[in-house]
Amino acid sequence: MRSISDAFHPARRWALLLAVAEFSALFFAFEAAVWVRFFGNAALIEQAFGEVLARGLLFSSVLLLAMTSMGMYATSSRDGWSGHAVRALVAFLAGGLTLIAIQYFTPVSEVGRGIMVLALGLGILAVLSLRALAIKIGHGELLRRQILVLGAGDRADLIHSKLRRNSDRRTFGIVGYIPVAGDAPKVPKEVQVGDVERLLELVDTLCVDEIVVAPDCRRGTLPLDALMACRLRGVHVNDLHTFLENQTGRAHINALSPAWVVFNSGFDRGVMRSASKRFFDVASSSLLLFLALPLMVFTALMIKLESGLSGPVFYLQERVGEGGRSFKVIKFRSMRTDAERDGVARWATSNDDRVTRVGRVIRKLRIDELPQVLNVLSGEMSFVGPRPERPSFVEQLEREIPYYGLRHAVKPGITGWAQLRYAYGASVKDAEEKLKYDLYYVKNQSFMFDLLVLLQTVEVVLFGKGAR
Repeated sequence: MRSISDAFHPARRWALLLAVAEFSALFFAFEAAVWVRFFGNAALIEQAFGEVLARGLLFSSVLLLAMTSMGMYATSSRDGWSGHAVRALVAFLAGGLTLIAIQYFTPVSEVGRGIMVLALGLGILAVLSLRALAIKIGHGELLRRQILVLGAGDRADLIHSKLRRNSDRRTFGIVGYIPVAGDAPKVPKEVQVGDVERLLELVDTLCVDEIVVAPDCRRGTLPLDALMACRLRGVHVNDLHTFLENQTGRAHINALSPAWVVFNSGFDRGVMRSASKRFFDVASSSLLLFLALPLMVFTALMIKLESGLSGPVFYLQERVGEGGRSFKVIKFRSMRTDAERDGVARWATSNDDRVTRVGRVIRKLRIDELPQVLNVLSGEMSFVGPRPERPSFVEQLEREIPYYGLRHAVKPGITGWAQLRYAYGASVKDAEEKLKYDLYYVKNQSFMFDLLVLLQTVEVVLFGKGAR
């Protein structure tokens, strides 16, 4: 039975082992914080702090519960290290606030502010180090989902042929493919594991976490009763397009239809989502403006020194925003003032000769984008969202690319999922590829997703990837 095999599922065993290791690391982080705070003086600790064991266990338990609630021990997780880092940061913030609240209601468990801050800092370092180690061992094999594919024809072969690299299968492993009536077998015989009648047995014996339904013809070929039984046992059941979308982080335009928007999950535009999005935008932009203000002043001086006192520092350009409405985006000027003297809009290209010497540097480091925080604070943009394009480009792209206008369902962003996952676009073909990532973001946008994009943007800026 599934309930028995669950206890011996390799991914679940490793998830439990990881939870025990991280609980222990959190406890020792608390002990270390107390030791550092009181210079290892046992008498001073006893006099000023009291019982350490109970407080350490409370500290570790609250944070472990917070990490569990953030899905950090879910075997269905698709996160890489950045995703784990975002979840850990949110969990430690929630856990820290909970611990502060507990102190008000249970004074006996009071912990000094210095110890709390130090313990949280040491704790998150320990957790992220353990996560990095777990991901490094077998490319995350400890927590990989086990996938069984229902189908062995052309559609199933999309998984076998397109997701073959280790990096593609970092968060899952394929245990096999089951041929279905009506399929012309396309995947190799050696990866086919049985027939449809044995679906329940195979799910148990192979410790399957998820079934991907990918037959070439669904009508009358799917074992609905068996799939329903699997679903009720806690096995995820996904169609091929949803699985590929989740694994690749992009929508598949050739599979889009109005029904994809109307009936599919996602596209959350509720009041709470709008409020959290605006809070995230204002907080992130205000912090960035405060931290980057000296750099922005220095950049403005460098632009003036290169182009003379008469040359403008900022560049205002019309872009298309939420709902197709136009606005003026603000950037540091990185091109010559006569870059478009004929009035014709052009795509930016590699080694563009219109870019100034200062412009090459600030583009490479993404400094030219910093003034857009003013657009965010004014409500015209978000911190995270699709890249805003010029009206002439939008008109062209909406004619040539189906569903291009869907990206304007949300505010454009300074950074975004497409900017991280695809190189700077310089053609209609590039715009179509980036649209796949933009639509994935529009569909799946959330506070956690925005945090993930923000963290990965920091990585991109530090290593200078993708700038043009």
